[in-house]
Amino acid sequence: MTEQNNQFRIDKQLARRAFDRAADTYDGVAELQCEIGDRLIERLDYIRQQPRRILDLGAGTGFFTAALLKRYRKADVVALDIAERMLQRVQGRGGWFRRPRCVCADAESLPFADDSFDFIFSNLMLQWCGDLQATLTELRRVLAPGGLLMFTTFGPDTLMELRASWEAVDGYTHVNAFVDMHDVGDALLATQWAEPVMDSERITVTYRALRTLMQDLKHIGAHNVTAGRARGLTGKQHMQQLAEAYERFREDGVLPASYEVVYGHAWSPVNKHAAAGNEVSLASLQSSGPATGHD
Repeated sequence: MTEQNNQFRIDKQLARRAFDRAADTYDGVAELQCEIGDRLIERLDYIRQQPRRILDLGAGTGFFTAALLKRYRKADVVALDIAERMLQRVQGRGGWFRRPRCVCADAESLPFADDSFDFIFSNLMLQWCGDLQATLTELRRVLAPGGLLMFTTFGPDTLMELRASWEAVDGYTHVNAFVDMHDVGDALLATQWAEPVMDSERITVTYRALRTLMQDLKHIGAHNVTAGRARGLTGKQHMQQLAEAYERFREDGVLPASYEVVYGHAWSPVNKHAAAGNEVSLASLQSSGPATGHD
């Protein structure tokens, strides 16, 4: 790993704590995340597959776990997230007799046996993984032959205004480094996924004041957890400098926050050779509460 890439390495423990703290505020500010997930759900209209075992990877508070339960009424749906308090919210989704199973674990080390699922749905989670190829290899391991992976993630132009404004203030990392769409596609090919399809779009959210954007990021759990972040609290002077630097992007009275949204899907090869492991089977999961997986 180069020194520059190491500066953007995600501290998973800090990320877990940030999302735990955001569990109570996430739904109130996650309009963009829900819109992107809705667009991903709409793409299922073109898929004939009727999965029996579904993994909602990076489920958050379970908004799309509920959507998957509703769409696939006969399927067994598992919600996985790195933050246990997020999963406590998921447990309120679904009907009295059909609730999602919840597992607290890291997507880079899944506590499932090979071929456990027919469909993996993941909305805006992959950008939090440190090793994309290793994560995709792990997903292919737990997806049965012929199974489908559908996901969204963020591309490198995401929050480009905020990144550029911070660069005018100091030399620390303040915004995650997001992977280019073409590199995601190459990673799918390198990890032997079949028929990968990629596309992207730009969504711009506008704000009257920078502090509202910063509050929204905090309330969804998108804290700065990169290795190259500044240690300690950000002072008022730095925040004032940031606000002044961001002003050069203001148009028509509002500040833009750009998001490059990457959509992808791919299939697990019918003739795949899954590696043997010592993971637990899907049947052993309990629906009474989140299970704790690997960090």
